[in-house]
Amino acid sequence: MTVPLALDAPRTALVLVDLMDRIVALPLEPRKGTEVLAVAEELAGTFRAAGALVVLVRVERPGVAEQPPGSALAHGLPREGDLEIVKRTVGGFQGTGLDDRLRRHGVTTLVFGGIATNLGVESTARAAGDLGYDLVFVEDAMAALTGAEHEASVRLDFPRLGTVVRAGDVRFTTGRAAD
Repeated sequence: MTVPLALDAPRTALVLVDLMDRIVALPLEPRKGTEVLAVAEELAGTFRAAGALVVLVRVERPGVAEQPPGSALAHGLPREGDLEIVKRTVGGFQGTGLDDRLRRHGVTTLVFGGIATNLGVESTARAAGDLGYDLVFVEDAMAALTGAEHEASVRLDFPRLGTVVRAGDVRFTTGRAAD
């Protein structure tokens, strides 16, 4: 049994990595991309309602005149007020200005989801850890190309970097003293 995680909305951002149609459509494990997207959309709604920042990171291939079809963020995911970051490397920090933008918002904790667990999500999270952010990983808001890759990240790597939770465990503090 896991204990719900209490987050401070003004200091927390949800970072969703590479939730683009062409990536969501890949054969993924341990869950389908559409399942990851559904959980991510629900999380994003929870974060927005709490007044927490939602960061949507997507990849563009460098040096090409036109991106492949399906390279935009998944339809319906972005909302006004979200921060969209375009990366050209595996991780979301290199050359994107993400760190500066998060710091301007006062963010100290990052909650991660996306595809692929062991690539874009883990690379972005490792850079965030190096920059001093507290890290939370929502296991059911991620998938990889193989179950083994996903499991290695969530069972071996992520617990060393931060806290691993399920979407249902994510809560925000109310600012009131506990009863």
